[in-house]
Amino acid sequence: MPTATADRRDTFRVSKHKRSVPGVRTRIRKTLANWGISGALADDVTLSVDELVSNAIRHCRVTFALIEITVSVQDRALLLEVSDPDRDKIPQLRTLDPDEESGRGLYLVSQLAETWGHRHEKHSKCVWARFVITEEFTCTD
Repeated sequence: MPTATADRRDTFRVSKHKRSVPGVRTRIRKTLANWGISGALADDVTLSVDELVSNAIRHCRVTFALIEITVSVQDRALLLEVSDPDRDKIPQLRTLDPDEESGRGLYLVSQLAETWGHRHEKHSKCVWARFVITEEFTCTD
C-alpha cells in the first residue's frame, strides 16, 4: 500500500461564491480520508482551507472568478494551496483589536500550519499552507 512517501494530489475549482465553501470542506475531508489522513491534521487542514477559500471569495476583485484548491502530499508534508486571479490583492497577517469580529483567518492558518505564505503565478496568486505529517498513513483510493 502507498505510504506518506508516495505523492498524492487533488486539484479542483469552485466559483467565487460563499455557497462554495461547504463543498470545498467536504471534498478536502473526503480526499484526506481516502489518503488515510484523519484526526487533528485533517481538522487543521479543513479549517485552514475554509479560511483561505473564504478569504479568496471575500477579497478577490475579479468578477466571476474561479478559485482553485490543491491539496497534495509530498514526502512528510501536506501542502494546501488556494489560488485566485486577483494577483494584486496580497494577503497580510494583521494585528487585530480583541473586539473585532473578523479578520483572524490568516492568523488561524499561521497557528495551525507549520508555515504559510503566498506566491505570484502568471495569471493568479496562490496562498499556501504547509503541514507536517507526523503519523504513517495509507491511501485507500
